[in-house]
Amino acid sequence: MKAAVFHKIGDISVDNVQDPRIEHPEDIIVKVTSTAICGSDLHIYDGFFPQLKDQVMGHEFMGIVEETGPGVSKIKRGDRVVVPFPIACGHCFFCNHELPTHCENSNVEHYGPQGDMTSGKGGGLFGYTDLYGAYAGGQAEYARVPFANFGPRVVPDNLTDEQVLFLTDIFPTGWSSIDWAQPKGGETVVIFGSGPVGLMAQKSAWLQGAGRVIAVDPLPYRLDMARNVNRVETINSSEVDAVQTIYDLTQGRGADICVDAVGMEADRSFFEKVKAVVNFEKGTPKVIEDCFKAVRRGGTVTIVGVYGSPYDNFPVQRIFDKGITIKTGQAPVQKYIDHLISLVSSGKVTLDDIITHKLPLSAASDAYDIFKKKEDNCVKVILQP
Repeated sequence: MKAAVFHKIGDISVDNVQDPRIEHPEDIIVKVTSTAICGSDLHIYDGFFPQLKDQVMGHEFMGIVEETGPGVSKIKRGDRVVVPFPIACGHCFFCNHELPTHCENSNVEHYGPQGDMTSGKGGGLFGYTDLYGAYAGGQAEYARVPFANFGPRVVPDNLTDEQVLFLTDIFPTGWSSIDWAQPKGGETVVIFGSGPVGLMAQKSAWLQGAGRVIAVDPLPYRLDMARNVNRVETINSSEVDAVQTIYDLTQGRGADICVDAVGMEADRSFFEKVKAVVNFEKGTPKVIEDCFKAVRRGGTVTIVGVYGSPYDNFPVQRIFDKGITIKTGQAPVQKYIDHLISLVSSGKVTLDDIITHKLPLSAASDAYDIFKKKEDNCVKVILQP
């Protein structure tokens, strides 16, 4: 089959690779009909997460079930399914506590309680390096999906792929960023980043009762999309001091909730790049630090942007002084997905309005280049095998 394969930093090509097969009783094989490139894929592409062997990429995908293992009872051949990006068994301690990204049974080689940079990692993820289970991803014509009685969900026939594809990751991730803050209604929510996850966080903030939603980003075209599709206020962080502007808009207090939807690959200065090299850091924590500044005292910061290393001079004193509540991690997609499917089915939320590029899988290499460089006002790329 054809698949988008990572070879080394900056090198992804569409290659012929071995077809997936049933390896365990609860596996299914999915014929992929739609897949997407995620900002998290760029962390591998750019070398922020190490991967020394070839890797079939992609953790946002859906398709038609072609084959089922003998232990699969909840999915049948011919079902059209959307696949959550975390791989989880459904019955371990963490799965039973609605924490599928910490599944004890899906990352045999590298799982552990420590959470170190190269060991003691969480549960398995599709297409996300050997550290997270070495699972082939879904930027391919076919994909093996383990633990099919727990993960994939059958989607309504009346909904297009584009309407439901983002239930795999970015919509549940955006939803998590707001739900974790436990909003009561009427809050001012500031979301740093208007890429795909940031846009989904904006939608989720309105759905969960925000009184005011403000998007921060340095790119005008992304702020234009935020205004057009999500009706939010915007701050261009390349033109003004975003933190001071947030104070000015909130009677000097700061926002009730701040969301980091950017992660470690935020724009940074030459000095910040040098500092990262000297301190053996990956990327920069500057967006987290801005969130801690911009949130009000007693407020909440949620972090769904990805980070992969420790950071020197982390501002724990500000967190303590302001009494900030922090919640972070990979989104527990299986916890939220059934409710989110109902929101899409009932028309309460539109997800496909952020798609800017639809390309064939054969163009994956060019698609990664466009997405990384933010060319042609690129926000979200869909690949179709």
